[in-house]
Amino acid sequence: MKALIGLLLLVFGHDVSSVIHSLQFFSTASSGLSTFPEYVAVVMVDEVQIEYYDSNTQRIIIKQDWADQANREDPNSLERDTEMRKGNEQFFKAGMGILKKRFNQTGGAHIIQQMNGCEWDDEDGTTEGYQQHGYDGEDFISLDWKTLTWVAPVRQALTTKHRWDHDTAQNQYLKNYYTKECVDWLKKHLAYGKSTLQRTERPRVSLLQRSPSSPVVCHATGFYPNRVVVFWRRNGQELHEQVDPGEVLPNHDGTFQVSVDLDLKAVPQEDWRRYECVVQLRGIEEISTPLDHAHIRTNREGSHILAFILTGVAVLAVVVAAVVGVLLYRKRNDSDKRHKPVGSDTSSENTEGQKLAPEAQPLTTVQS
Repeated sequence: MKALIGLLLLVFGHDVSSVIHSLQFFSTASSGLSTFPEYVAVVMVDEVQIEYYDSNTQRIIIKQDWADQANREDPNSLERDTEMRKGNEQFFKAGMGILKKRFNQTGGAHIIQQMNGCEWDDEDGTTEGYQQHGYDGEDFISLDWKTLTWVAPVRQALTTKHRWDHDTAQNQYLKNYYTKECVDWLKKHLAYGKSTLQRTERPRVSLLQRSPSSPVVCHATGFYPNRVVVFWRRNGQELHEQVDPGEVLPNHDGTFQVSVDLDLKAVPQEDWRRYECVVQLRGIEEISTPLDHAHIRTNREGSHILAFILTGVAVLAVVVAAVVGVLLYRKRNDSDKRHKPVGSDTSSENTEGQKLAPEAQPLTTVQS
């Protein structure tokens, strides 16, 4: 896989000029989790949370000041959207009962999730939409936009697939919604939050190493947006074989961090000078950090700064993983599109045939 990624990068290079913006709606229903709300809805723009709702408070909490502008323009929108969330809460609760029957389950903890939304490339204007559903951390059903048919990876979703496939008018509506109306709302939010969402913050770059035998870590933090490219070069050529790229993770202040490891076990120390860590972020000049012993932060010689940083990263990764696993379950399919769960299944119950569309403020829920 690393070789394939390396080949693709050699062919296409790094592109940090084009930005793909996103408006995403996450819905999660739970059963058997006493410490977690039975229903949670989250709205995000460019992976920045702008709205939160749960079944305990039964009210929408706006997370960004600029995101409240739409409510100020339409004073009734917040009340209307709150009622929509309450309706979806009941919908998901019914869906939980259906899915537990489908999977022959009587007890235990279970999670139903949905992710839907749209993306817009600000350079070429292309748009994408997605509506994906899952149950207990596994893909359940998703809409294929090319064929306007539903993909059911598990047999328990086949009844839903067959019924939804026949609702061609609804499927066409969803495609039009996610690729047009949803994109219009995305652009409005980008305009509302321009100073926040379209800002650029320069990363701070450090070289870290636990011990002389450990990989050298290039750690970039404090940057925004999260679409950053970090890689190692040797004699001006990008490395792929000795490198272990990390995942971009959020910081508590709304910025991001990422680490890329370089394995130097087979590299003589006199050759270290040939290596450099490179950070590329839209709107700033390329940052190059030469591999130099004097610049490496380490646990040696009584220094605890590396342990502090790496422990913080590990703890943050665990927290993020927990949130993603419970609230924002995501899985990428073969075309690198995110998957998301929801369990509005079809059976003989009254909820059969219902589909959720955008769950977000100023958008409407579609239930066929």
